Amino acid sequence: MKGSGKKIIMLTAYDYPTARLIDETGVEIILIGDSIGNVVLGYDNTIPVTMDDMLHHTKAVVRGTEKALVIVDMPFMSYQLNPENALLNASRFIKEAGAHGVKIEGLMYMDAIKKIIEAGIPVMGHLGFTPQSVNQLGGYRVQGRTPDEAKMLIEGGKALEKAGVFSIVLEMVPSSIAEKITKSVSVPVIGIGAGAACDGQVLVINDILGLSLNGTPKFAKKYADISGEIKRAVSGFIRDVKSGSFPGKEHSF
Repeated sequence: MKGSGKKIIMLTAYDYPTARLIDETGVEIILIGDSIGNVVLGYDNTIPVTMDDMLHHTKAVVRGTEKALVIVDMPFMSYQLNPENALLNASRFIKEAGAHGVKIEGLMYMDAIKKIIEAGIPVMGHLGFTPQSVNQLGGYRVQGRTPDEAKMLIEGGKALEKAGVFSIVLEMVPSSIAEKITKSVSVPVIGIGAGAACDGQVLVINDILGLSLNGTPKFAKKYADISGEIKRAVSGFIRDVKSGSFPGKEHSF
């Protein structure tokens, strides 16, 4: 698809029904993101998310998916200890949960990335803003604004490609830098807040459905207002029960 200029679509999913609906639309990649911490589990960031959390939700997503490539985020501290531990955890996502590959943030754990790939498990890289390093990065901010940062990102993309990743997510990076990175590597670059020149785009499903309770990020677009629909449906249920109009004869045995 990169070679022919066809854009690649990736969306997150965290449960069976969402995965099934997304898969039926023809999305190429479904990501079980550790963003589950923010949008599903109620944490302030992704750091508290555990292997058990990710395995549980990956199994549900896999059960709802027939066509899309299923990739799962390796959560914080599941690959940082040593390459052997990283491989063990990555293999659990493939063997126990049925995912097709894993995603790993940053460049600091290249040995772990290489070991996982050597074992036959596809790895997606992740550069730019890396949520698991939010404390180290000083908060949620765009990466690559300075010449040194931009150079590091461009070189990082090439290093990940050389290590054997099949794709790279580029998050919150200036469009001009994202375009340079996309052109400098042969693997697909999937952008999120990285402009239109990337080979594809990924967003959190909650953001495009209007289900993000803390607002929609600048780089996302809300395509529906599911939060409003849920409130309207529940309000209607409350009204009908209190008025005595539900359940009616057609809902009773």
